Amino acid sequence: MDKEKIYITINHLDEQTGLFSLKVNDELVLMKDKKNPYDDEAIAVYRNDLKCAYVANSVCTVARGTYSAGRLYDKIKEKASCIVRFVTQEEAIAEING
Repeated sequence: MDKEKIYITINHLDEQTGLFSLKVNDELVLMKDKKNPYDDEAIAVYRNDLKCAYVANSVCTVARGTYSAGRLYDKIKEKASCIVRFVTQEEAIAEING
C-alpha cells in the first residue's frame, strides 16, 4: 500500500525572500521553531539556509486538504523537507518528502 502524501500550506512569508520567489519544484527545509513566542507548534520554512516562511497553523490560513503545522508537528522529526507543488499570490502548497 502506498504511503499517504502529506501536503502543507506555506504562508507568513518574509518580505525580503517572499512568496513570489518560490517556484514549483523548489525544495525547502522545515524546522520546528521551538523558540517561537506566538505558537508552540510553529514550523519554520527555510530556503537556501534562510528562514522565509512558516507552515500555516490557523483555520483561516490552512488551505483545505493540507495539514496545519499543529497536525504535522508530531509527524516529523526536528527537520524535514518538502517540495513546492503549487504557488498562488497568498500561499504555496508543498508536499512533504518521504
